[in-house]
Amino acid sequence: MISRTTMMNRRAFAANAGLGAGSVALRSLFASDLDPKTHALAPHHPPTARSVIFLFMSGGPSQVDTFDPKPELAKLSGQDVPDSLAKNVPRIKRAGLANLLASPWDFQRQGDAGIAVSDLLPELGKHADELCVIRSMTHRNPVHGPGECVALTGTSIGDRPSLGAWSLYGLGSETQELPAFITMNLHTDGMQFPQAAGWNPGFLPSKYQGTVVNPAQGILHAKLPANVSTTQREQELQAIQEMNRKFYSSTKLNELEARIRSYETAFKMQISAPELFAIKQETAETHDLYGCNEKTTREVGRACLLARRMVQRGVRFIQIRVGGWDAHGNLKGNHEKMAARTDRPIAGLLSDLKRTGLLQNTLVVWGGEFGRTPTMEGRSGGRDHSPSAYTTWLAGGGTRGGQTVGHTDPIGYTVTERPVKPLDLHATILHALGIDAKQLIYDHHGLQENPLGVTGGSVVSEVFSST
Repeated sequence: MISRTTMMNRRAFAANAGLGAGSVALRSLFASDLDPKTHALAPHHPPTARSVIFLFMSGGPSQVDTFDPKPELAKLSGQDVPDSLAKNVPRIKRAGLANLLASPWDFQRQGDAGIAVSDLLPELGKHADELCVIRSMTHRNPVHGPGECVALTGTSIGDRPSLGAWSLYGLGSETQELPAFITMNLHTDGMQFPQAAGWNPGFLPSKYQGTVVNPAQGILHAKLPANVSTTQREQELQAIQEMNRKFYSSTKLNELEARIRSYETAFKMQISAPELFAIKQETAETHDLYGCNEKTTREVGRACLLARRMVQRGVRFIQIRVGGWDAHGNLKGNHEKMAARTDRPIAGLLSDLKRTGLLQNTLVVWGGEFGRTPTMEGRSGGRDHSPSAYTTWLAGGGTRGGQTVGHTDPIGYTVTERPVKPLDLHATILHALGIDAKQLIYDHHGLQENPLGVTGGSVVSEVFSST
């Protein structure tokens, strides 16, 4: 392993060679970063996936209206939750056990495996044989912001590294031109604003945080200014980097290390980002597949198409956050609107990954911060938050599609078999990347931290075709 001293001497040599060597210096910095763990760590075991696309449905999609059918709801609609089931409902939700609400949609068994998928999501239903549906997700926080932090960091206050940050810390980047962790936060209709903890590094160094991009505008401020050539920009950045490195050598500040890396990344993005976002070069068939030409599906379709292009270019972790699933009132109208925005683009992503051969190396994850109650909230035909039981699905990346994991009670209020907590899901995603979460250690002020924290988590082994 290269020592830190050796790397600093190498940088000093490159800097002293003059601004004419700026191009060489900038291109070498990624390959010999200030932290030798940044560029590559050997996986703990053979990975089944190289990249992750996390489709985060913020607001809480209803499990009993999407992937967890409950015929009993139709029989009991309008009645209170039976005492035999109410005793298992978390105390925080016992005030709302009246007026069960049947799903407005029917479920159809799809694919060779016969996975039940709601008529709400007809395009995703066609991919049932690729889906591993976990029906037994559960945690205890019923509030959007903290729930989103739980789902993406493992704690309700979001004070730990996000899942994407851990994956980058563990494996580094396969691309030298683009950020290895990219998040896209789509329009939320004024609901469930993004929690920055979901792409932040927590106590890890700042360089492991996600880069937020707008799928319609690309990476902001990445375009070279008018009348500035690539050579001029290389020379400017090399001069700045030389000063930053001299200061870093005497301070060893993580923040300064992150700043050095941000300049490097900014330059590379100015060269590579425009090509990434040039989706007009894709075929008309591809644009149609994702729904990029339709107003309703354009935003999510473009984000999903960009995710596929990012995977092709070596981006490690891509997070697409689609807000708006919070259906306290008018469940039918809300979920139909959200399904119209997401069903075709996400199905298009699965189809495109499969036809390009990328699905076998790309893990796709779909889910929100919690689910929704089987009871009706008030008189408005909506459902309240319910973290005690909800659904997530995974596809590709070595997972075994066409199966369900776990069970909920006859009305979908609580988990009755194979509970899966968010940290279990995190351990499973990292496992697909070749990371044993319990062995991925970061020394945080003397504490030997890992992605599972003090509460821990375990890989959901059933997800994979072999373990």
